[in-house]
Order: sequence, then C-alpha cells, then structure tokens
Amino acid sequence: MFNYQPMQWLFLFFFYSFFGWIFETIYVSVHEGHFVNRGFIRGPFLPLYGCGGIMMLLASKPFYENIVLVFISGCIGATALEYITAVVMEALFKVRYWDYSHKKIHFQGRISLESTLAWGLCTVVFTHWLQIPIERIVLSIPYNIVTVATTIVVVMFSADFMLAFKTALDLKDVLIYMEKAKSEMARMQKRLDVIIAFKGEDVRESIGDKIDGIGDKIGGIGSTVGNTVGAIGSGISVRLDSLSDSLENSFKTIRDKINLDPAAYVGNAREEVLELYAKYRVIMARFTPGPVKNFFVWYRERTIEGNPTMSSESYKGNLEEVKEKVKKRRKK
Repeated sequence: MFNYQPMQWLFLFFFYSFFGWIFETIYVSVHEGHFVNRGFIRGPFLPLYGCGGIMMLLASKPFYENIVLVFISGCIGATALEYITAVVMEALFKVRYWDYSHKKIHFQGRISLESTLAWGLCTVVFTHWLQIPIERIVLSIPYNIVTVATTIVVVMFSADFMLAFKTALDLKDVLIYMEKAKSEMARMQKRLDVIIAFKGEDVRESIGDKIDGIGDKIGGIGSTVGNTVGAIGSGISVRLDSLSDSLENSFKTIRDKINLDPAAYVGNAREEVLELYAKYRVIMARFTPGPVKNFFVWYRERTIEGNPTMSSESYKGNLEEVKEKVKKRRKK
C-alpha cells in the first residue's frame, strides 16, 4: 500500500495541492462574498495541502490496519506540520497566514484542538477511502506521461513560488519601512511645528494685524498636528496617509508664510525646510511604485486578497492599512 515511484509521489503532491486550492477557494469565496484566489502563491495550488496529503500517507502507512493509530498519527503529524509551517512563515515574513486565536482551545493561535482532531479524521477518511480510487488513477497512467506532466508543473510551480516568496519578503519590507517612515515623518512634523510657531511670531510682528487671521488658521493646523504627534507618542497606530496630509499642510503653511515675507525665512530656516521636504518626497516615493515595480505590486495585492485573514502581531496597524488600500483599489 502506498508504494509509489518518485515522480508519482510528486504528482500526488500537486494533485492534493490542487484539490486543496479548490476547497479553500470555494470556502473563502463564499465567506467573503466574491471570488478569492486562495493561497500563498497565485497558481491553483495550496502546498500545505500537498504536504499534508503526503504526510498522511507516510504517517499512516506503518499503522494502516489500526484505524485508531492512523487517527493518532494523522493528528500528530498534521499538527506538527501546521505548527512548523506557521512558525517558519512568521519568522520569514512577519505575517501570520492563518490564526486560530478565535478557537476555544488553541496554542499561540497557530494550531488548535479542533483542527488537530479534524486532521486526524481526515487522515482516516483519506487513507482508507479517498486514496484508493486516486491510487488506481495514478497507477493507470503510464509513468512516462506522469513524468512529463509533473516536470512541466514543477517548472511552473517553482516560478510561481519564487515570485510569491519574493512578494512575501517585499510585503515584510513594506511593513517595516512603513513603521520607520511614520517615525521619521513624526519627527519632521515636530520640527515643522517649531518652525511654523517661531517664524509665525516674526511674521506677525513685521506686517501687523492683517496676518492675525492667517495666524489663527496656522494655530488650528498646529493643534491638529500636535494631536497626531501626541497619538504617535502614546503608541497609537497612525495612518500613513494622515501623517502625509499633516505634513503637506505644514509645508503649504510655511510656503505661504515665505511668500508673505521672504525676508523672514532666509538662511538656515529656508534650507532646513527644503531639506525636510526633500526627505519627505523620498519617503513617499517608496510608496509610489514605478513601471518596473507594477508587476510585483499587482502580485502583492493578489497575495493579500488571497489571504484575507492574514495578520501581523508586530505590524498589525500597517498591515490593516495596506489591506484596506488593496480592497479600495479592487472596488474601483
């Protein structure tokens, strides 16, 4: 039982991965209310199901005649595979692609009692019923055809997996950079507040009461910005677009004040504002991909759409912001 050639094992891996993709895609699409191309990669394969299917066959093979031991081996083997996969993916990508924290009995949100028991039951049903007709089909196909077909799929799958791997790393870099960008933009905002407040007094003294209305408006902006920066200091997650809007307002305020009284903004003050603005543009340019990056942005968005429940403990706010932007782009 379960004695296959190397290419037949590989064929079975893709076979299980494909049907796992069908199952998850239907389930998640119904839950989300629209089609979801489920999975880590973009092709119609879920490698975790392929690995799980192979693991079930190998784990149950020594105990095939004892259903209880087959159940136990399935529980242990599949749960170990699920846990190890979750730990490795989180360590590499800083993102959790599934989360059982909502289950009554779970461990670190990576595995749960419910899924463990389900894996054990699936192992019994799979090995003693479903695999029998599958085995007949596989063994009925000439080995040369299996080899050619599997080789073609391996090439396509490998290319897809490498792109998915790079995209996941790119997403991790985006989340990390967003955190650094927010911190840098907050520092910029504080410095701009100082420049606005200090030079505002100079301008008011130079041209008189006419400026009072503008001064009040600047004060309102300063208050709003102060609240934003205060929120950051309190550890509250602030949206990148909110910080960007605040900085744009501050740069506009300073630009208006320079136009009103250029003499008040000479030397170091003007140079510092220009330097801050240049840094700000560099930061924002990282979030505006050029033509070369468009494909990877598309790929990343499809990855996020295909994993709607993905989460990140380290960059929760940033990931939710990215997911929200992807959802808005899909609706356009």
